[in-house]
Amino acid sequence: MPAPIRLRELIRTIRTARTQAEEREMIQKECAAIRSSFREEDNTYRCRNVAKLLYMHMLGYPAHFGQLECLKLIASQKFTDKRIGYLGAMLLLDERQDVHLLMTNCIKNDLNHSTQYVQGLALCTLGCMGSAEMCRDLAGEVEKLLKTSNSYLRKKAALCAVHVIRKVPELMEMFLPATKKLMCERSPDMLTHFRKLVPQLVRILKNLIMSGYSPEHDVSGISDPFLQVRILRLLRILGKGDDDSSEAMNDILAQVATNTETSKNVGNAILYETVLTIMDIKSESGLRVLAINILGRFLLNNDKNIRYVALTSLLKTVQTDHNAVQRHRSTIVDCLKDLDVSIKRRAMELSFALVNGNNIRGMMKELLYFLDSCDPEFKADCASGVFLAAEKFAPSKRWHIDTIMRVLTTAGSYVRDDCVPNLIQLITNSSEMHAYTVQRLYKALLDDISQQPLVQVSSWCMGEYGDLLLSGQCEEEEPIQVSEDEVLDVLEGVLISNLSSPVTRGYALTAIMKLSTRFSSVNRIKRVVSIYGSSIDVELQQRAVEYNALFKKYDHMRAALLERMPVMEKTAANGPTEIVQTNGEAEPSVLDVKHVPSAPQPSVQANDLLDLLSGNDMVPVIPTTVPTKPASAGGELLDLLGDLSLTGVPASAPVPVSISQPPFLLDGISSQPLFNDAAAGIPPMTAYNKNGLKIDFTFERSNSNPNVAVITIHASNSTEADMTDFVFQAAVPKTFQLQLLSPSSNVVPALNKGTITQVVKVLNPQKQQLRMRIKLTYNHRGSSVQDLAEVNNFPTQSWQ
Repeated sequence: MPAPIRLRELIRTIRTARTQAEEREMIQKECAAIRSSFREEDNTYRCRNVAKLLYMHMLGYPAHFGQLECLKLIASQKFTDKRIGYLGAMLLLDERQDVHLLMTNCIKNDLNHSTQYVQGLALCTLGCMGSAEMCRDLAGEVEKLLKTSNSYLRKKAALCAVHVIRKVPELMEMFLPATKKLMCERSPDMLTHFRKLVPQLVRILKNLIMSGYSPEHDVSGISDPFLQVRILRLLRILGKGDDDSSEAMNDILAQVATNTETSKNVGNAILYETVLTIMDIKSESGLRVLAINILGRFLLNNDKNIRYVALTSLLKTVQTDHNAVQRHRSTIVDCLKDLDVSIKRRAMELSFALVNGNNIRGMMKELLYFLDSCDPEFKADCASGVFLAAEKFAPSKRWHIDTIMRVLTTAGSYVRDDCVPNLIQLITNSSEMHAYTVQRLYKALLDDISQQPLVQVSSWCMGEYGDLLLSGQCEEEEPIQVSEDEVLDVLEGVLISNLSSPVTRGYALTAIMKLSTRFSSVNRIKRVVSIYGSSIDVELQQRAVEYNALFKKYDHMRAALLERMPVMEKTAANGPTEIVQTNGEAEPSVLDVKHVPSAPQPSVQANDLLDLLSGNDMVPVIPTTVPTKPASAGGELLDLLGDLSLTGVPASAPVPVSISQPPFLLDGISSQPLFNDAAAGIPPMTAYNKNGLKIDFTFERSNSNPNVAVITIHASNSTEADMTDFVFQAAVPKTFQLQLLSPSSNVVPALNKGTITQVVKVLNPQKQQLRMRIKLTYNHRGSSVQDLAEVNNFPTQSWQ
C-alpha cells in the first residue's frame, strides 16, 4: 500500500473544504483508508493513522474503531508511539468501556519505567480516565512516585492521587503522609512553616528581576518568567490574611510592577500575577492603586485576551477599591464599543458597578446608547441594569421617567416580565408626574404597539390616568389635545392586533374597563367588553364575563371597584440614620423599624391573607450572602413583599433603601449577655441529612428577650468534594419573626473537615410550636444542587 498522507496534509486538505458535505466526503475517504491499514496490521504507520483519527474525533466524527490501536501503541517501546497511544486512550476510552482494563498492566509497567517522561504519560492517563478498579490496582505505584525527589513526577503524581481518592475514597489514608508537604494552602501548620521563607522568596524574586541576561532561562528578554509567576502565586497564598508576610513582600511587588517590560506577552503575564497577589494580600493602599492602574493600562492593549482579563479583574475589585477603578471609567466605557462579545459583556457589568449619584447622567447616556446599538443577547440584562441604577441614583422624578421611557422604546420586547410591575409601582408613587407620564406613554403607543412591555405599561397608565389625557393638565411639556374616542381607539387597536400577547390583551381590556368610570363613552365600552365574553383565550374571556357582570348585576359597585389605585407608599418610621457606602458615595439611609403589635392578631385574619396567596403561610427570609446584582435588588424584594411581614435583612451587604426589622433584633442585644444557662439543657437536633450534607441545629436563649430563641446551624459535608456557594434560606409561619445572620463561610469542606455555622434568631411571642421550611442551594462536583425540606420536630424546651 502507498504511504498514507501526513497529519498536516490532512488538516490542510480538510480546511480547504467549502461545504460541510465536502468535508464529510474527505473524512469518510480517509477513514476508509485508515481502516484498511488497521486490518493489515501496518505497524509502520499506525502512529500516524491514530493521530489523524484523533483529529477527526476532535472535529466530531466517530473514531471508536481506533480504540484497540491505541492500546497497541501504548505497548510499543517507542516514545512517539506511546505518546500518541496514551493521548488516544484519554480521548477515546473511559471507564464505561471494558476495553480500558486491558491497559492496566501497560500503565503499571510504564509507572516503573526508567524514563520520567514515560512515567509522566502513564500518570496523566491514569489521572484522566482511570476507573475505580484501575485506581485500586495502581495506587501503590502512584504513592511511590509521590515520594520521589523528582519534582516533575511528584507534581503529576499529586494530580493523579487526587483522581484516585475521588474514585476510591478509602485509599486516602495511603496518601496522607506524602501530601503533608504539598498542603501549604490547606494545612495551617504548613502555611506557618512556609511563611518563614517569605524573605528568601523575596530575595529570589529580586535577583530574577535585577539580574542580567541569562540565555538558559531568558524568554523575550525576561529572566525565567515561569519561576517568577510561581513565586508570585506562592507569595499570594502566604500573604493572604497575614500582616507581617504582606509587609515583607510589599516592596518587591512594587518593584516587579514598575520594572517589568509590558511590550511582550511574557511581561503582561507576570504583571497580571503581580496584580492578583497585591489584591489578595494585605497590601498598602498605594500599592493597590498601582495594581488597578496596571489593569487600566491592560484595557488599552490591542490583545483582546488581555483586555478581557483586565475587565474581569477590575470587576472583582470594584467593591473594595471603587474610587481607584472610577479613574478608568472612560476607558471601560469605550470597551462597550468593542467587537468582541465577551469583552462587551464584562464592560457592561463593570459599567453598572461604577454608576453612582455623581456620574449617573453621563453613565446612563453611554449605557442607553449601548442599549440602542447592542446585540439582542445584551438587551435584557442591560435594560434590567438601567432600571436598577435609575431607581437607586435618579437625580429627579422627571429624569427617572424619561430614562424608563427610553428603555421601553429601545429595548422593546427584551425587557423582562418582572420589570413591568416594578415600573408600574414607580409610576404610581410619582403622583406629580402622572399627567406627564401618561402623555408620553400615549404618544409612544401611537408610534409602536409591537413592544409588549411598553404596551402593557402604557395600557395600565391609560386605564388609571386616562382622564388626565383629556384634561390637558401636563405642566412639564405642552399638553396634547386628545378625545375619548382616540384613547379608546388605541386600546382597541391593541386588543385586535396580532402582535399583542394574551397578557397584553388582558392589560388593554382592563384599561378599557377602568375608563368606564372616567369617560362618558360607557356604551362603547360595554360593546367592546361584551365581544370578548366569547374569546377563545380563557383568561380574556373570564375577565370580559366578570366585567359584563359588573355592568349588569353590580353596576352600583362599579365606581368603587374601578377607582384609581392608591399610592403604594413605602413603610416610614422614625429610626436611626445609618451611613452606608454605595458605589463610592457615602449616603444616609434610614433604617426603618417595624413595631411588633402589642396584641397578636387573630390567626383567622392571617389565614385569610394567606388564602389569597395560594395557601402559603410561611414568611420568607432573604439569605445573607452578598447578591451578584446591585445592592438595590435586595431592597426591591423587601418593598415588594413588605405586606407579607418580611423580616429578613441581608446582613453582609449594605442596603441603601428603607427596610423593616423588628425591635427584638435591635433592642438591647449588644448591651446584655446574649445567652443564658437556662437553654443549656435543650438537646440539639438534625434538621437535614441527605446527599452527604448534614444540617444540625443547636439552641440557646437570649437574655435580652425571653421570647427569642437563638438557633445555630452547623452544616457539614461527608463527601469527598467541597460544596461551594452554599446558601441556607428559611421561612416560618407569620406568627413568628425570624432573622438570619451572616454565615461563617459559603464553602462546606469535604470529608467533614470543617463546618459552616450560621445564627438564626426566632421571636415566638405566643410560645407556639415552631415549623420551619428550609431551602439549601450549593454547587457540588460542577453541578448546581437545590433542595427543600420542612422541619417540624423542634424541641419544646426552646419555647418554654
